[in-house]
Amino acid sequence: MLWEQHCCLPLLPTARVADLARYPLGSYLSVNVGYSGETKADSLALLRLFREQATDDPRFRLVDRVSDIGAPEVISLAFDLEDSAPLDGDLDNVAVFYELGVRSLLPTYNHANAAGCGCLDTVDTGLTAYGKDLVRKLNEVGMFVDGSHCSRRTGLDLATHTAAPMIYSHSNFAALWAHPRNITDEQARACAATGGVIGINGVGIFLGENAPDARAERLAAMADHIRYGVDLVGIDHIGIGSDYSFDGDQFNAEIQENPAAFSADYTAWGPLQWTPPEDLLGETPGIPSLDDLLDDRGFTPTERAALFHGNFTRVATQVWR
Repeated sequence: MLWEQHCCLPLLPTARVADLARYPLGSYLSVNVGYSGETKADSLALLRLFREQATDDPRFRLVDRVSDIGAPEVISLAFDLEDSAPLDGDLDNVAVFYELGVRSLLPTYNHANAAGCGCLDTVDTGLTAYGKDLVRKLNEVGMFVDGSHCSRRTGLDLATHTAAPMIYSHSNFAALWAHPRNITDEQARACAATGGVIGINGVGIFLGENAPDARAERLAAMADHIRYGVDLVGIDHIGIGSDYSFDGDQFNAEIQENPAAFSADYTAWGPLQWTPPEDLLGETPGIPSLDDLLDDRGFTPTERAALFHGNFTRVATQVWR
């Protein structure tokens, strides 16, 4: 079983849930339905589209509770928001999104908003009063508090104010590659202190391996970040959130068309490259699976099971209602 804490379909009415079948049966996927550019109406429309398609396809099961996950004959689906903008400023909308299968929300996507600061901001004032209220609402409803894309101080504030385990759904370690999207050791320790989990992603610019032909190198870098994280905070606090983008061409075009929404840290190495599920799971000839690479780095089968699904399963059991 693979627990994939974050992946992305196109945020368009042409998106196809069927594309997610590139992941193996038995997997759990958290699929993005909006970030800073989407309104409540936009994200609700995407949710309805994705839910309708998943309901009509016997390969998928929509998740209500943790016990819905893990059946070997289906891929289990829930959803996430990569910014608080789709709440439209109304915290009661957290429950609205929860009822439609959203199980994870991060307050800020790269830049400051009403909730706090993003990882690309040069001034970092952390969570706002609204952001602290948002954390309380997420705890109350039973949705993951997610620090990915947030600023350093915002991430630390999330750990301080949450009453439940928080996560970094798809974040790597700045100590190994100094990108502003990667988290500090201090952030990682604070997350682990809540009981939370950090999902390691497979995005080339966050791994320092963004050449189009560096697929094996990206996977090896993921394994190195996992090894580093386990050595830093312990085996119970690391998982996988590969951030694979089925909308990669769309996203790269958006970066080129809206450079102010990103930074040179997103564009300096050319178009973004991702780690597809086939590479992750050893289905690409000539590329070892992540499981094999973790075996090479000394992880036992029990430890690898915790990394691939057990740790996120544990915190979901603690957080979701």
